[in-house]
Amino acid sequence: MTWSGRKDGHEWWRHAVIYQVYIRSFADGNGDGVGDIAGIRSRLPYLKDLGVDALWINPWYPSPMADGGYDVSDYRGIAPEFGTLADATEFIDDAHMHGFRVLLDIVPNHTSSAHPWFQAALASAPGSPARQRYHFRPGSGPHGDQPPNDWRSVFGGGGWTRITEMDGTEGEWYLHLFAPEQPDLNWEHPDVAEDFDTTLRFWFERGIDGFRIDVANSLAKAAGLPDVGVDQSVAAAMYSLADHPHWDRDEVHEVYRRWRRIANSYDPPRIFVAEALVYDPERLARYLRADELHTAFNFEFLECPWLAEPLRRVIDATVLEHAQVAAPPTWVLSNHDVARHVSRYARPQSTSRTRTLDDIIDKPMDLALGTRRARAAALLMLALPGCAYIYQGDELGLPEVEDLADDVLQDPTWERSEHTERGRDGCRVPLPWSGQVSPYGFSPPNSAKPPWLPQPDYWRGYTAQSQADDPHSMLTFYRHALRIRRTFEALGDGPLVWIDSAPDVLHFSRPTGFECLVNLSDTPTDMARDSRILISSQPLTTRSELPSDTAVWLSTNS
Repeated sequence: MTWSGRKDGHEWWRHAVIYQVYIRSFADGNGDGVGDIAGIRSRLPYLKDLGVDALWINPWYPSPMADGGYDVSDYRGIAPEFGTLADATEFIDDAHMHGFRVLLDIVPNHTSSAHPWFQAALASAPGSPARQRYHFRPGSGPHGDQPPNDWRSVFGGGGWTRITEMDGTEGEWYLHLFAPEQPDLNWEHPDVAEDFDTTLRFWFERGIDGFRIDVANSLAKAAGLPDVGVDQSVAAAMYSLADHPHWDRDEVHEVYRRWRRIANSYDPPRIFVAEALVYDPERLARYLRADELHTAFNFEFLECPWLAEPLRRVIDATVLEHAQVAAPPTWVLSNHDVARHVSRYARPQSTSRTRTLDDIIDKPMDLALGTRRARAAALLMLALPGCAYIYQGDELGLPEVEDLADDVLQDPTWERSEHTERGRDGCRVPLPWSGQVSPYGFSPPNSAKPPWLPQPDYWRGYTAQSQADDPHSMLTFYRHALRIRRTFEALGDGPLVWIDSAPDVLHFSRPTGFECLVNLSDTPTDMARDSRILISSQPLTTRSELPSDTAVWLSTNS
């Protein structure tokens, strides 16, 4: 393996820039319209040139794909549409030779309904050992025809589905906090913990460097599965209720202490990043104690509007609480579950959180403004202490695809919401690599099938090929910023010091000799004249002023 730069060492994750590969939409190597392992391998030189340190691969396991692979039927295999286990092993080795660490996704809250365990549960009688690995319960009401409690699915509708027993009678209900094809596991059952121990070791021994943990805050459920008792149609209520019966329960932390012991048994130690929708910074930091997980996504930052006061408040709270447990913050602007930030920033900004396409689709859009803000946001994120994630296509400036036809939508949210919520397909459209027409280099020439989601015609102007040699393109901008971040010692993990600034301006230093200035106001702001400009998100017309919606990195060393 060949690692380079100051990100060497066991604690590389404290300052790394990690690139998220949504495998179905990254690159198609065999022409079937779906991204695959061969496609990723073919683009490793591109990622090397981009300048990232590690890759996070969304689930590549066998799955019926009811939820884009997050319904796993075999945690220790590879979906045939993506390749083989041998392909995966060769990819891991190849990625390491290119200097990348590799993180996989792990989905511990639920399996696929096609998983052998769940199929065995369906074939067994109520109360059988096979059913105890999941949450099966009799229904409520005089005839058992009502769900056992009031829990709801994140994707819309109830959180319980009733099964038909083997004798043809209406039977028990099973819990699924997501789609019905994703039954929740019972983490109080010893088989569950032991099987995931085996899965961790299976992939660690094949060379992967860590895992991203899907919905890490959801594994533990309160004894007796009591009602939530609040209006769960409001997402904020789901995540802010004290002592919630299935979100962020204290019991979940013992799972991650167990996992950390396994990770630490390897040389070098393996690492974890949590997807935990926990909006209280103090509660989130509990996942990052020294004997638990290493990092956790910061959804407060991702959902924050492009406004100076909320951004500074989120940054301060994040840095403070992470410091209490000696963990690095993790920053991210987009991912496969949220509307792309170019399109979120293209709308009028308010103090409310924005996350999904449905949050923004009815608001007026200025895509040029959104792109301008996205460039500034990238410099802000990459200058903050800790590590950062780039979602595939961020470096191309891709907007959300907001006008996909109803009949091509595949996100389970679309059906579960009875066609009232568009879902997440708009951020998952396959990447444009080259050419003037679809598939834009996503698939090989003359492929038998089109991309699994249609690409818009206007994406010809966003291809990696068209941006590669353009000094003003988003791709060139990201390459330049990542090159500076890799070589400038002040960047990565470490302290941040705020500098007094005008209203709606963020100005901070990173010891030693580095400053970041972000102007979120409507007017230009003064800029230090005795500093050297490292990079700016927009061309500067004067040396003394920073335009609106623009960020700059400055070197204060003589």
